[in-house]
Amino acid sequence: MMKSLRFSLGFSIIAYTYGVLLSKIHIKEKIAELPFRADFCVNADIFIPILINNLCTVILTVLGGFTMAVITTLELAWNGMIIGGLFVILPIYVFLSFVLPHAIFEIPAIIIAGAAGFKIPYEIIRYLAGKKEQILTKEDLKEYLTLALISIILIVIAAFIEVYLTPRIAEHFLSGLR
Repeated sequence: MMKSLRFSLGFSIIAYTYGVLLSKIHIKEKIAELPFRADFCVNADIFIPILINNLCTVILTVLGGFTMAVITTLELAWNGMIIGGLFVILPIYVFLSFVLPHAIFEIPAIIIAGAAGFKIPYEIIRYLAGKKEQILTKEDLKEYLTLALISIILIVIAAFIEVYLTPRIAEHFLSGLR
């Protein structure tokens, strides 16, 4: 489990870095076009759409293991570039107030989902290399499902925070800057 988790984390860091570099080159000038205000209300109607969107990301990342991690890799790259890009293009106070509160749970959820998505291909490669006698053991499947479940739980927590707490945190944080 630890090797797939380290690989997922390493790949995500590379994707975040790429997002930062790409944003510095191509996107920074777009910051003036982004409307960020603290005068908004918590909108419970968006919880289900945000939760479904985030669950789709995690589920695709986890199930990407059945595509020899192609989909897992694409999902990690895409999410890493988005977070890295947001870090660059948003003023730091906006990033800290609008992104960080729920990202504390969302980023680990995606990285753990990536570890699950890399688990099956990793075990297949080990089998093909003659390092194990069985492609997938009960222990391998247990680790895979544990990682998947942890990522789903974290993504539900992240969606809750994104919808119900992040707006309040942002409003409080940004009102102190006025």
